[in-house]
Amino acid sequence: MLRKTLEIATPGTRLSIRHRQLVIERPDHPPITRPVEEIGLLILEHPRLTLTQPVLVQLAEAGAAVLVTGPDHLPLGLLLPLTAHHAPTQRHHAQIAASAPLQKRLWQAIIAAKLRQQARLLATITGQNHGLAAMARRVRSGDPENLEAQAAQRYWPALMGADFKRNRDQPGANAALNYGYAILRAALARALVAAGLLPSLGVFHHNRANPFCLADDLLEPFRPLVDQRVHAWHATADAAAQAPLDPPARASLLAILSQSITLGGRTLPVSLAIEAAASSLAQSFLEKSPRLLLPESLALPPGPNPE
Repeated sequence: MLRKTLEIATPGTRLSIRHRQLVIERPDHPPITRPVEEIGLLILEHPRLTLTQPVLVQLAEAGAAVLVTGPDHLPLGLLLPLTAHHAPTQRHHAQIAASAPLQKRLWQAIIAAKLRQQARLLATITGQNHGLAAMARRVRSGDPENLEAQAAQRYWPALMGADFKRNRDQPGANAALNYGYAILRAALARALVAAGLLPSLGVFHHNRANPFCLADDLLEPFRPLVDQRVHAWHATADAAAQAPLDPPARASLLAILSQSITLGGRTLPVSLAIEAAASSLAQSFLEKSPRLLLPESLALPPGPNPE
């Protein structure tokens, strides 16, 4: 089922539950309702809102995630359901027991897919892939040459301009990238839990302070979806004067979850593609062999072939 993403950004909004419906009451507006089973991600964006405890309970029971943002509009906390899969223990054990060679092969597939998507995006926007397609073909098990980092040195200047530096602490396009990645990360964390996996136990990322290492692993080939939209904003003449996280910009980034993407030979909304990728990762752990379904096309406008 295609689940919806809801952002609550109106001051004074009150959220409650009535008959398995999320009731949204905004000042000077009639109440609206949404079935909790149709919600995949609820974003609590404004500090001046209230909600009842059953909102969190019933959303968790329905397998939805709740994301809380801070004063800078960037995601700060994430509530995930703990009972989203019928047999999580078996899958947890398979995930924990994954061998080093299997984890390296999974990381190889993830990075190769990321570089292919970056190459396609660059080819569409600039007319050439800047060598990233060839680099994708060279990725070996575990990416021992760190081709991911080498590709980034070519990718960001080509995509965003020679003066652009990817810095998570900077405003403007960097802040917009942070927001978009965080939305995808939250959706991935929810999908991983639903697939019976531990989002904190990564195949490559192992930061002990990071509760979403596995989500960060699987995020990599989906990042160009965000890059594409932020590039479009950054390319506008008055981009420097705009607030990148104003409501229209946030709405554009949230819309990524309903954008089409090709995965496993099928064209799916990103939200469903994320679920399929998480499920395939769980199957990889169970079968002790890479079975990953990863993005094959970002459904970009027609452009030069990245190969």
